[in-house]
Amino acid sequence: MPSSDAAYASTPAEKAWADHLILDHFYGHMPPEPRRTPMRELISTVLSHRTTHADEELAYDRMLEAFGDWAGVEAAPTAELAHAIRTTRWPDTQAPRIQEILRRIRVETGGPFELDFLADWPTEKGMAWLTDMPGIGLKTASLLLLFNYHKPVLPVDTHVHRVAQRVGFLGPKVSVEKAHGVLLALLPADAETLFNFHKHNYWHGQQICFFLKPNCARCPLKGFCTYYQEHFGEATADALAATPDKWDAAAWGKLPH
Repeated sequence: MPSSDAAYASTPAEKAWADHLILDHFYGHMPPEPRRTPMRELISTVLSHRTTHADEELAYDRMLEAFGDWAGVEAAPTAELAHAIRTTRWPDTQAPRIQEILRRIRVETGGPFELDFLADWPTEKGMAWLTDMPGIGLKTASLLLLFNYHKPVLPVDTHVHRVAQRVGFLGPKVSVEKAHGVLLALLPADAETLFNFHKHNYWHGQQICFFLKPNCARCPLKGFCTYYQEHFGEATADALAATPDKWDAAAWGKLPH
């Protein structure tokens, strides 16, 4: 594991960079490749709000099975679309939102339901256009712009937010929304770095830094983590030496999408 000069009293920028270096090694560096097409990334992320991944996928598949394509989804009776996506948390709210999003995309492109014009837009313009639409906040817009168009933005979900606050490079009163800008300012404006920072801290919050009973013994960040220091004292040499060097998928399970 790469050594880090970060300590409990390090600055937020020093802790954020140490977090990136250590988790990049622990979980493995990844090229910033899209996980799905831009349209699927956008609409699936809208569907995913407060919904499990399995239910989000089911809603997406049922929607296109029922209406064929994006033109069919936009033109569908809203109540029927809501029924098709009924495995989401708020289908009656999400259905008209999705139709309005599709309408705005069609108007912007002059017909096609595609988003590749965002690749040529400045980051700020793309972010403003996306977040002006119903149901699209900073996280959804950032996921799309980072994953699919390699824009230097940072999605922050509850897992990334929790890890950043516990380690101590994000203030305890900074909201998830405000954290997008605060954390972005601590890191290089490099899409590949931001992609890995997001994915690794997302996994870390899911797999180790749980909301309840975080698995601090397994955590490679304990050497400068404020939460660890407050609950267990500064990490001893033995505690650091006992920390796993890499995520063990065979023993602990495969990492999520």
